[in-house]
Amino acid sequence: MRELEMSNTLLDWYDRHARDLPWRVSPSDRAAGVCPDAYRVWLSEIMLQQTTVAAVKSYYERFTSLWPSVTALASAEDAQVMGEWAGLGYYARARNLLKCARVVAENYGGRFPETAESLQKLPGVGPYTSAAISAIAFDAPEVVVDGNVERVIARMFAIRTPLPAAKPEIKERAAKLTPVTRPGDYAQAVMDLGATVCTPRSPACGICPWMTACAARKLGIQAELPAKTPKKPKPTRRGTAYVVRRADGAWLLERRPDKGLLGGMLGWPGSEWSETPVPAPPLEAPWQKLSAEARHTFTHFHLRLDVEVAVVPASTQPEIGEFIPKEDFKPTELPTVMRKVFDLAKEKLQNLN
Repeated sequence: MRELEMSNTLLDWYDRHARDLPWRVSPSDRAAGVCPDAYRVWLSEIMLQQTTVAAVKSYYERFTSLWPSVTALASAEDAQVMGEWAGLGYYARARNLLKCARVVAENYGGRFPETAESLQKLPGVGPYTSAAISAIAFDAPEVVVDGNVERVIARMFAIRTPLPAAKPEIKERAAKLTPVTRPGDYAQAVMDLGATVCTPRSPACGICPWMTACAARKLGIQAELPAKTPKKPKPTRRGTAYVVRRADGAWLLERRPDKGLLGGMLGWPGSEWSETPVPAPPLEAPWQKLSAEARHTFTHFHLRLDVEVAVVPASTQPEIGEFIPKEDFKPTELPTVMRKVFDLAKEKLQNLN
């Protein structure tokens, strides 16, 4: 099956089976002249980085309700945006989201540039994201390769070279399949194929529109691809989180530095995260250590946090962080690891009343 025939076959399949996603313009609407909103395409692509569609939907809907345009987002307060992002992880994305919105609002009059080259100059927009926005929002024939596409192409052409070394060959093969007509729909079609049919485990080859062309299927190795270079085991770091509640119900929190893990997010004061952390309580208090620990996994390491709790007088003033009044404290605005700490601490603190 030649490239053009393959592309047309997949587009026909997409017209019938496209996923209904809140940020997507359906194939029928697009054919009727409805253009995707570049702001919503950009927002969804940033949110979807290393995250699932299921996890993103509610965040996307809340963001677009609060900030329906890039200019509205550009005017938002940093703390509110970071709070709404809490739980999605990879918090540098949220910081770059604001930076990018402000650049587009101030330097581009609130309109995203259309070419991948121009888009890549924006904060937080790399090669994949720029290609995806240019293709989906502006129908440019860009080669869009995410994890789903890598899997589909590796199987289609039986590429046995392990990832990440196989990326150049996969992109070259993907480029030959990218059509000039409807490249935005085509990019989303390959993603949908990988997400719903050509899945990591037990691919549904019997209903795949590319079944007859798939080299890996002919060899019976589709479930083995793409091959991946084994990852090194993640190290484990330790630390202590200190949860302080004042007698008037206020909670002691500190905002983490903009750079680094959980940058710009509110969290509990704590020690460094290392193999041999040094205790660093934020103030003198009758600390009680919990028997349980909070566990969380980041991209490059596992984290195990001891949790110490204390109740202090209403007159207490901290040297580190600030006390947030109980009516302003929203656990849902904490990053996931900090919410895990809170969930462990709150029961103990209730017993200290």
